[in-house]
Amino acid sequence: MIMQRRLEADVPKGWVTGALGASLLTASLLASAAPAFAEDANVQRAPHSRSVFGPDPRYPSTYDPKQQIDIYGGKKNIDEPRPLLESGEPMYKEGPLQPNFDIVGRKNLVAPAFSLYGDWRSAVAYNDNGTGKRVGQIATRLNLEADLQFTATERIHAAFRPIDRNGRFTRWEFAGPDANGAHLELDFVPRTLFFEGDMGNIVAGFTDKYQKWDLPFTFGLVPLIFQNGIWVNSAMAGGAVSIVGRNSPALSIANMDITFFAGGDQVTTPAVKDAAGNLVKHGLAVYGVNAFIEANEGYWEIGGGAIHDYRNDLFGDKSYGSATVAFTKRYFGWLSNSWRGIAAFGQDRQSNGQRTADGFIVLMENSLVSSQPLVLVPYLNLFAGFGRPQSLMRNADAGGVLFNTGILFQTDGLTGYPKLDDTGADTYGAALGVNYLFNLEQQIVVEAATVQTHGATVDPTRPAKGPQYGVGARYQRNLTKAWIFRTDVMYAWRDNDENVAGIRAEFRQKF
Repeated sequence: MIMQRRLEADVPKGWVTGALGASLLTASLLASAAPAFAEDANVQRAPHSRSVFGPDPRYPSTYDPKQQIDIYGGKKNIDEPRPLLESGEPMYKEGPLQPNFDIVGRKNLVAPAFSLYGDWRSAVAYNDNGTGKRVGQIATRLNLEADLQFTATERIHAAFRPIDRNGRFTRWEFAGPDANGAHLELDFVPRTLFFEGDMGNIVAGFTDKYQKWDLPFTFGLVPLIFQNGIWVNSAMAGGAVSIVGRNSPALSIANMDITFFAGGDQVTTPAVKDAAGNLVKHGLAVYGVNAFIEANEGYWEIGGGAIHDYRNDLFGDKSYGSATVAFTKRYFGWLSNSWRGIAAFGQDRQSNGQRTADGFIVLMENSLVSSQPLVLVPYLNLFAGFGRPQSLMRNADAGGVLFNTGILFQTDGLTGYPKLDDTGADTYGAALGVNYLFNLEQQIVVEAATVQTHGATVDPTRPAKGPQYGVGARYQRNLTKAWIFRTDVMYAWRDNDENVAGIRAEFRQKF
């Protein structure tokens, strides 16, 4: 009985329960103990007694450090690039945490920290964007992120791009018939500046009681990205709040987040431009809602919103509504598929009889799960646009609604690298390519794409004057833990328009 109680105390709960389990374990221990026990006629061996406990590990005579690292899949500590400035609790650093302070409550301790980080991009390129736009140049761009942390969930964050302004980058145009010398572009106005936190944690700190709910929120000049930046990719002066972690067994919803947002200034959309063709930054408001839903063995994204034009513009009110739905799922174990629909509606005709946001687009993204699913990804992305589809919000660097369709629909946000028509206005097309990541230290993408027009044969308001066909490639790899090299090349044939071509090489330093 003493042995049985001792065994029950030593064995974790759930392994062996009850007197029968303890008796079997006792017999097993006795059977595998000293020979004297095994020779005792009163002791019976339990069935399969040798499978209860395995043999002790056999250690090599010499210590091999490499074998110890291999236990963790060959992973080891690296000296990662650190922020340019860092004070207080370090970001993603191993070791003991620094002392926290009870200022707003024991349940929401203050852990002050400040960091300044980002990247510096510099590229040399020769781009032919058609007549009047053939330039060889060196351009540079600095992205700075400043983060002031108060608690584990509350912080103030700001982003700056001090050496580019209104889509023009600090550069030296040194070659080509349209080169125009050196240009210094300065802008110290923050691109984002916002506070974010979790009301559940804040209330827990003040009341000294943990809350059963979370309510993350933000306000200021807030960046928003929904549907991988296809429906929304811009900052706004306003705020947002999210209801997170909901589920519904009745509707088979495993997880659901709903975000409500609104902004009264710094709202940008390609549907509203000034006389010079630049996106209007003032005089627009936005409000909307977006939901992320895990259901139907896939992932739903559903959203709706509106742009309100309060400028009293002489050319007419360009307010419009927007709605979107998307679903992502893997089929048959070998096909990853996403389809998206975005509609713009409700805009009045302008004084010229045209609308800039009045239509819809359907996008389908497909990638095959290959025999090397982590590194080899063939893809085929399709789209069909009708009328003048528009995202709800996009900034000048975010490109058009087809930005994610393929590399031939992307500019580089630096040198004016050419691309196919990315608006989806009365067009349909596809991008077929393959993405290979080698051993995850480098990448190559090869792609062919086309844009086909439909509707009126000649439409002066449609960016694509006729069918377009393009081929392109991208290669990038890390040179060190802080430096990345990337190069791109493309050529596109455009009916009823000038062909375009580009080649570029870029170095990017992370800090």
